[in-house]
Amino acid sequence: MSAGGTVNAPAQAQLGTGVVRHHRLRPRDHAFAYPTYFLMLPLRTLRDQPCAALARNRRGLLSFHDRDHGEGGGDALAWLDGLLTAEDIHDAQGEVWLHTYPRVLGYVFKPVSFWYCHRVDDTLAAIVVEVNNTFGERHCYLLAGPELAYGRELRARKVFHVSPFCQIEGGYRFRFMRTAGRTVARVDHDDAMGPLLQTSVSGHLAPLTPRAVRAAFFGMPLMTLGVLLRIHWHALLLWRKQVPFVSKPAPPPAFVSR
Repeated sequence: MSAGGTVNAPAQAQLGTGVVRHHRLRPRDHAFAYPTYFLMLPLRTLRDQPCAALARNRRGLLSFHDRDHGEGGGDALAWLDGLLTAEDIHDAQGEVWLHTYPRVLGYVFKPVSFWYCHRVDDTLAAIVVEVNNTFGERHCYLLAGPELAYGRELRARKVFHVSPFCQIEGGYRFRFMRTAGRTVARVDHDDAMGPLLQTSVSGHLAPLTPRAVRAAFFGMPLMTLGVLLRIHWHALLLWRKQVPFVSKPAPPPAFVSR
């Protein structure tokens, strides 16, 4: 799979099917991998050419609601454009691909979503990593700069609480890879002692059609519930392995960190 260059995927809504992986290296080894599916949405195209298979801002087997992103408004793309303008990024006028979990029967928990913001020549102008925790809090890491490209390692300082078994210290290493038919998003967390967590979500991409929606839903009808149950189940396993528990601190004062 190509790790860099431009993305030649067609500007149509896509459904990804693949695997989410998580590996904790210390103080106890703990790893898991589960099947998953997700949406990959070209939001600029969808503004003018809605996808008939996508239930947007309404109920469906799988649906996408704008208010599940950003600061909860009715137009997620407008929020993103405002964020980029506020951060002095003015060249992200190309396609914006959003990699995110759908609502399933109206319910959702999105641990992380990725916004791939392209220039008109299809190169990356910015990536926004939108993180939610189980306490109802949200934070965005903005990745931008001359080093930004598919396949390159990108870094950000950790400022937002996600797991009760990780301190807010150290930083993230991101790597994103994309072709027309496949996507990989890798997020590793390092602390003062070195690598601590290795996580990724990957999948094959296909057009979002009514048939694909039905296949995803009936193949995994309780995905949202499964995500939440697995988070709490693995928290219990870490507690039983005597991994130190960290109390939740206050969220960072800024909604976006760069």
